[in-house]
Amino acid sequence: GAAGAIVDRPVDWPHILVDDTTRALEALARAARSRVEATIIGVTGSVGKTGVKEAIFASLERASRGAAHRSTRSYNNHVGVPLSLARMPARSRFGIFEMGMNHAGEIAGLTTQVRAHVAVITTIAPAHIENLGSMEAIADAKAEVFAGLEPGGTAVIPADSEHYERLKLAAERVGAKVVSFGRARFADVRLLDAIPSANGGSLVTCEFPEGRLCYTVAEPGDHWVVISLAGMAAVRAAGGDMA
Repeated sequence: GAAGAIVDRPVDWPHILVDDTTRALEALARAARSRVEATIIGVTGSVGKTGVKEAIFASLERASRGAAHRSTRSYNNHVGVPLSLARMPARSRFGIFEMGMNHAGEIAGLTTQVRAHVAVITTIAPAHIENLGSMEAIADAKAEVFAGLEPGGTAVIPADSEHYERLKLAAERVGAKVVSFGRARFADVRLLDAIPSANGGSLVTCEFPEGRLCYTVAEPGDHWVVISLAGMAAVRAAGGDMA
């Protein structure tokens, strides 16, 4: 059903001829990113990227009455990220993009396209350790997401991670404001309580500088409770409606 195709060789149908289709897709992404005045949120992490991205979108979509955009499914690689950016409507007030990696340096190439105002790291875990060699290297690779932050941007990082100080230092190096989430007493968005709810999920109480909030996480499991705090911290950093 397309009107035409972007191709790197002439074809018999309507087309735009380019030297490199990947570069053309990235150019479309840059154009879409440049035309919006939206608050952009980038999400990465060893686990929980898609869940946190969807939770942030659900909140901001509701608060903005349909003016939020996000990457669909797990479109988080060198094709999925520019494709998701290129699809962002000009009227968007919020954009939420997931970024993944298998090797060092991959997120750096994505985050400079996204140019986020808020960058979220959900957690650091041994995914792809066979390619990176150590947990410290994984933390450094995830911290590449801060390199593309817009001036005055915010880094949202897990307070309970053993790599918290490493992530905080990486964020501070680029001049980012650091916001933490988790159970730690110093966390900016802190878990106060979580009890099982009637629907099989959890009833969560969290505290942040402006007050407290009680909400339900539909999915069962302690990991959902913790990463829901990442979503709350991101919404707060983006100026969204916490309630």
